Amino acid sequence: MNRMSNTVLGFLNILTLISSIVLIGSALWMGKSKTTCEHFLQKPLLILGLAILIVSLAGLVGACCDIAWVLWVYLFFMVLIIVALMGLTLFGFVVTSHGGGMAVTGRVYKEFKLEGYHPWLKTRVLDANYWLTIKTCLLASVTCSKLSLWTPLDYLQKDLSPVQSGCCKPPTSCVYNVETAMQQDSDCYKWNNAATVLCYDCDSCRAGVLETVRRDWHKLSIVNVIIVLFLIAVYSIGCCAFKNAKRPQHYGFPFGMSKSRPGWEQSWSRWWHGRDRYY
Repeated sequence: MNRMSNTVLGFLNILTLISSIVLIGSALWMGKSKTTCEHFLQKPLLILGLAILIVSLAGLVGACCDIAWVLWVYLFFMVLIIVALMGLTLFGFVVTSHGGGMAVTGRVYKEFKLEGYHPWLKTRVLDANYWLTIKTCLLASVTCSKLSLWTPLDYLQKDLSPVQSGCCKPPTSCVYNVETAMQQDSDCYKWNNAATVLCYDCDSCRAGVLETVRRDWHKLSIVNVIIVLFLIAVYSIGCCAFKNAKRPQHYGFPFGMSKSRPGWEQSWSRWWHGRDRYY
């Protein structure tokens, strides 16, 4: 039974090892993807995947070889990962609690306002250098080119992604070619029909990118909750394995007797001289 926790720990660390490889692969794909231009989550995913990979290897070695000091290091870093994940998850829920789209009358899609998002996210997209990177990526993607063949009827019947809604068209409230005394949204004046301009410099475009981030981050936060619960269970089993690794081994002595116990010589002698009663 003492080895049971080591066996279970080794099996669970194989699962965490596989999951870490999936996380690393997802982070690398996110950095090279041409369909999404937000890389907010790439570095956290990559760091998390590498950390879980290294710790899982340590746990696997410690459990299989029953090495106490390796298990101690494993448990120490496991605590750090759990605490960091809990902090990241809590921060993610706080950040993603802001935002969301607003329904447009007569349309299937929604539109997004920059002021509705968390200040930490807004600071990122309002940075000129960072937004230039996002804009360059959007221009190189096919996000808006897919809409070039749409008819006015399509805009009434079809849905749009947050980026398409914010970057590929002007706000629905904008009025063109008609004189109006009403004050229009500032994005209406930033819009240009040229394929390289469109509404890429609009606040609605920034909001569309943030909505994509918000949705992805919210999903990741939910997954993080599951990962934290799983790691806590693995940590508990690791503690049992660590206690077993510190115990003196009792192999080679009948009935679980150990040389470390007081009077083991007398016990051995009594068993040896009375062995005929057992055989």
